[in-house]
Amino acid sequence: MSVTVQGKIERRDIGTGAWALVADDGQSYEIYQGAPSALLKPGQMVKVDGEVRDDVMTMAAIGPVLEVKSFEAIADQ
Repeated sequence: MSVTVQGKIERRDIGTGAWALVADDGQSYEIYQGAPSALLKPGQMVKVDGEVRDDVMTMAAIGPVLEVKSFEAIADQ
């Protein structure tokens, strides 16, 4: 399922660690492996276009897995 999500990047200390996007509505997404390194900055506000991967399970299990297709950094609001 294609989605556009706006929110904040967080690093979660679960297992070996996981990256999350916490959307403005409070929903947490686990960022799928292979995301651009420029995206993975704790506290960065972003708008992400991607795919929710229903066919992937992870050890962190912090929310739906989001495969990032593109993103843009946005100013804090």
